[in-house]
Amino acid sequence: MPTPFADELLRATIALLVVVDPAGLVPVVLSLTRGMKREDRQGTFRIALATSVVLLVVFAVAGTELLLLFGITVYSFMIAGGILLLILAMQMMFRGGIGGDTAYSPDEIGVVPIAFPLLVGPGAITTTIVSLQTYGIVVALLSIAIVMAVCWVVLRFLDRIDSMLGKRGTAVLSTLMAVFIAAIAVQFILTGILFYYPSS
Repeated sequence: MPTPFADELLRATIALLVVVDPAGLVPVVLSLTRGMKREDRQGTFRIALATSVVLLVVFAVAGTELLLLFGITVYSFMIAGGILLLILAMQMMFRGGIGGDTAYSPDEIGVVPIAFPLLVGPGAITTTIVSLQTYGIVVALLSIAIVMAVCWVVLRFLDRIDSMLGKRGTAVLSTLMAVFIAAIAVQFILTGILFYYPSS
């Protein structure tokens, strides 16, 4: 029979894992890093995971206080993240991806948009804050560690997936994901706006 601690950790981990959805991000990340060398891609993933861990830990430890300090809400993050994703989607659609664009370095792509707002978006931030308030700091931090470990495993197999798709498959996927990312962006923005201006 699981202990209360194990049960709380399982619940917090599953909640965060569902929100982050590392498997669902595979096609998006493939499109973002299209044209990168294997070494650059792996470096981008390391930057993305490290940034994600830092962001989630910061919000787990002092998320509520940070939001209150700057007078912002999670819905403000949704609008900001949606705008970033929408710009990204436009670049992917008209330039065929940003991985080969010299205006962006692998480190920049790793931080924005892979770490934020794809891996650590408004949903992940909210879930982390709720886990802290509900289960305590230890459970919140352990759930972050477990979910980020799962993300690392998923990203490690990304090169194999890329080789299976080939150039033509990746190009088609890039266009489809641009539309998909634009839809996510619009949903983020609408959700944030509807919070501040609810329909009557």
